[in-house]
Amino acid sequence: MKWYLKVLKQYADFSGRARRTEYWMYLLFNLIFAVIAAVLDNILGLKFTPEIPYGYLYLLYALVTFLPGLAVSVRRLHDVDKSGWFLFISLIPIIGGIWLLVLYATEGTQGRNKYGDDPKGNYNEINEIGQKQF
Repeated sequence: MKWYLKVLKQYADFSGRARRTEYWMYLLFNLIFAVIAAVLDNILGLKFTPEIPYGYLYLLYALVTFLPGLAVSVRRLHDVDKSGWFLFISLIPIIGGIWLLVLYATEGTQGRNKYGDDPKGNYNEINEIGQKQF
């Protein structure tokens, strides 16, 4: 959960690098919360139409988390020394999505790259979330 909150605190930060743990934990919790929002829409009767299983809560959640999700995806690509523009590779049918998935699962560049320091180099990073830096 700390990784999910870290991504939300870096709401629109497209610079730097994101570890695999940060990306995949954010993705996991984002999926869990999206399912909860969809279930609540169904229980509370907030669906748009009977055919569509999503409603207003899901839409609101998706809008709020779109930018942080995009930012962590770009930072994850930075970790493997790729530009954020590589997100557009997913537009290539089938192969593009697979290639992007492989990039997300690949271990990041060790040491410093052109996008910043190695996030694995700072093992206390997760403990420093929300603390003031002087």
